[in-house]
Amino acid sequence: DEPSKMRQMIDAIRTALRSLGNDETSMSVSAYDTALVALVKNLDGGDGPQFPSCIDWIVRNQLLDGSWGDPAFFMVQDRMISTLACVVAVKSWNIDSNNLCDRGVLFIKENMSRLVEEEQDWMPCGFEINFPALLEKAKDLDLDIPYNHPVLEEIFAKRDLKLSKIPLDVLHTIPTTLLFSLEGMVDLPLDWEKLLRLRCPDGSFHSSPAATAAALSHTGNKECLAFLDKLVKKFKGGVPCSHSMDTFEQVWVVDRLMRLGISRHFTTEIQHCLEFIYRRWTWKGLAHNAHCPIADIDDTAMGFRILRQHGYDVTPCN
Repeated sequence: DEPSKMRQMIDAIRTALRSLGNDETSMSVSAYDTALVALVKNLDGGDGPQFPSCIDWIVRNQLLDGSWGDPAFFMVQDRMISTLACVVAVKSWNIDSNNLCDRGVLFIKENMSRLVEEEQDWMPCGFEINFPALLEKAKDLDLDIPYNHPVLEEIFAKRDLKLSKIPLDVLHTIPTTLLFSLEGMVDLPLDWEKLLRLRCPDGSFHSSPAATAAALSHTGNKECLAFLDKLVKKFKGGVPCSHSMDTFEQVWVVDRLMRLGISRHFTTEIQHCLEFIYRRWTWKGLAHNAHCPIADIDDTAMGFRILRQHGYDVTPCN
C-alpha cells in the first residue's frame, strides 16, 4: 500500500544519509579521467601502462554510438572530451578490439559542430584547457580528426584567455583552481618540483585524478601514485572526476531535501550533516572536501545559506 511504500523510501534515504561523511564519497566514474590515468606509462620502465585495468575499463564501456561518457545524460562537451581522451588512450597502447578507435573518431567528426551550438553552462570544468591539449595528442598519433574545424577557434581563444588570467609564476606559488586542469598544461614550461609542493595532503592535485596522473607521469611521485592506485582499485579500473566529495555531498543533499519539502522526515540526519558542514567551515569558506585548500564559490554560498538558515553563527567570507 501507499504508506508502506512511503516508509520504505524514507528508510532507504535515511540509510543513504547515514553513510555520508566518511571521506570516501566520490562522483561517478569519469571516462575522461580514466583515460588520462590509463595514459600513465609503467613507472618501472616497462612498455605497458601503469594502470592496465583502466584500459580494460575503457574497452568495456564504449557506448553504442561510439562515444564514451555519462550513459544516463547526454552532454555533448562531456561526450566529446571523454571520447577524445579514450580514443587517444586506445591508440596510444595499440588496443583496438571491436574498432573502438574508428567508432570513437566517427562520433567526434559527427558532433564537432555541436560544441558551440549547445548549452555552454554545462561545459565540464577545464574543458577549454584540456580539449585543445588532447587534440595535440591526437594529432601526434595521426588520428583522423578535423583539427581545423571552425568551432575550435573559439575554444582555443577561451583557453588563451583563461591561462592569461593566472601567470605561470602564480601557478607555481599558491594553490589555484587551475591545478584541477594541470593535465591540459603539460606543454607549458612547468616546474614540477615547485608544483609538487602544492599537492593536497592526500597526494592529489586539487582532488583530480586526471591532473594527478599528469603529475605522476612527469615526476613519478609516490604520493601521486598512492592516490591513483587507491582509486583504480576502489572503482575497479575506472576513476571519478574528483575524490573525495564529502563536504560537497552533505551541503547539497541538505539543500535538495529542503527544496523537495521532505526534510521533516530526516531531521536527525540533517542535523548531523549541518554539524559536519559547520566543522568544515573556515574564514575562507568551504572546499568540496577536507584535503583541498581552495574554497569554491558553489559550496561556500550553499553552505553559508544552509548554516545561517539553521541558526549557525557564520559570517561572510573575506
